Amino acid sequence: MKGWIGLAAGLMLALAQTTAASAQIADFEKQQAEWDKVPDSQGDGPYPSVMEIVPSLGDYVVYRPADLSPLKPDHLGLFVWGNGACTDDGASARQHLSEIASYGYLVIAPGKWRSGPNAIEKRAPQRPPGTDGTIPKPPTTAADLRAALDWALDENERHGSRYFGMINENLVAVGGFSCGGLQALEIAGDERVRTVVIENSGIFNDGSQAIAGMTLKKDALKRLHTAVLYLLGGPTDIAYANGTDDFARIDPIPAVMVNVPTGHGGTYNEPNGGRNARIVVDWLEWQLRHDMKAARSFVGEGCGLCGDPNVELQIKNFR
Repeated sequence: MKGWIGLAAGLMLALAQTTAASAQIADFEKQQAEWDKVPDSQGDGPYPSVMEIVPSLGDYVVYRPADLSPLKPDHLGLFVWGNGACTDDGASARQHLSEIASYGYLVIAPGKWRSGPNAIEKRAPQRPPGTDGTIPKPPTTAADLRAALDWALDENERHGSRYFGMINENLVAVGGFSCGGLQALEIAGDERVRTVVIENSGIFNDGSQAIAGMTLKKDALKRLHTAVLYLLGGPTDIAYANGTDDFARIDPIPAVMVNVPTGHGGTYNEPNGGRNARIVVDWLEWQLRHDMKAARSFVGEGCGLCGDPNVELQIKNFR
């Protein structure tokens, strides 16, 4: 009898969890519908950006300066991005990525153009977690990020390519949001990568693999070979515990952790990607282009983030 009672209780709990997850998905879809009304952005950097689909690349969304001619050869940066939820919507962080592109970067995100007023294809409905809390296998993988990196650097060598001789191979970064941040960590050991940006993300602390099809443990942090930025949303961010634990474990690689009280949602859908996009641009400009004005957001006397009472900033392993 007790066994049947326990089974019934378990089924009731699973039903309650599934119902709650379905409600969260419905709320998210409602919010996404509002975000979709926001016009696409050109960013506020010196090189107004454009979003596009490139037939030779396949299911990716590309963000780049609309006019590449002001950029000298070998001056274009490359930023490969993993989407939140590892979704196949390459436009899911369009405000954020357009802002980065406007500072002289070719930005590539896997998936079709599924968000915004100019979306080309509809999004697939989100699937709720399983009754054990496991997130369904996502439609994109870390291999998709590596393929984007390969494509861009091949285009840099291909005569006749728009990007021939434009990309500086010392200006290569990978990054991602939430599940996409884990994808970025999966390929962070690639020697072509010069810096890593992990946003609202971190490897699961208990060793669990809560995302179906993804196996990533803390020892992956040992593959980091270049400076890394963790940009988290404070204690209310569901990735806060995982991300702060990652940061504590990283050694001897230079690392910065910035906590802005946004929760897990960050500022991705704010105009021009909001404050967090500005932080990421400064990080890339400092780490890749050695721009000391951008560096002053993080270090030095009068550091821009240091004096903000709403921001937690930690730095380690820098000279």
